[in-house]
Amino acid sequence: MPDYRRAWQPGGTYFFTVNLLQRHGCDLLVRHVDLLRAAVRAVRQRHPFLIHAWVVLPEHLHCVIELPPDDADFATRWRLIKMGFSKALPKTERRSAVRIARGERGIWQRRYWEHAIRDEADYRAHMDYVHINPVKHGLVGRVRDWPTSTFHRLVERGVYPADWAGGDEGLVGYGD
Repeated sequence: MPDYRRAWQPGGTYFFTVNLLQRHGCDLLVRHVDLLRAAVRAVRQRHPFLIHAWVVLPEHLHCVIELPPDDADFATRWRLIKMGFSKALPKTERRSAVRIARGERGIWQRRYWEHAIRDEADYRAHMDYVHINPVKHGLVGRVRDWPTSTFHRLVERGVYPADWAGGDEGLVGYGD
C-alpha cells in the first residue's frame, strides 16, 4: 500500500486539485456549482479558511486556500465539502460494490492532490495555474471568459488585469 505523506502546516497555504470519480464527458461540478458553493460556505462557517484562488471546471477543481494559524486540518474540510456536495445531489451515479459496502457515493475520487505553498514565487505560480486552467483545458480562449473562477474577484481587487492571459501566451509552463 502506498505511503501517502501529507504536509501538515498549521496556518499553511495549500494548493489542491480535487477530481470527480467519472471525469470523461462529465459536467457535474459546473452544472451544480451552487450546491458546491453552499457546501464550501457551510464548511467555512464551522472550519474557517481563506480562499485565495478557486476555479471550478466541469469535472475537477483547483484552489489555493489558507488555514487559520493554529489549524492544519485540511482533510476534515475536504471530507465535509465532498460530503455536503454529494448529499445535496440525487443518488443517480453508478457505484462499485466496494463503494456500496462502505456506504460511499460514486461522485468524488477518494484522494486529492495537495501541495504546501513554499514561498511567494510558489504562491504566484499556483495562483496563475488555478486561473489559467480553463484556457489550458480548451474550455475558453481567455481566462476572463470562464465564469466559475475567483479571477473576476481578483480583477476587481487589482490583483490581475482583466486581459491577463487572454490567449495562448499564458499557457507556457502550465502543464498538468
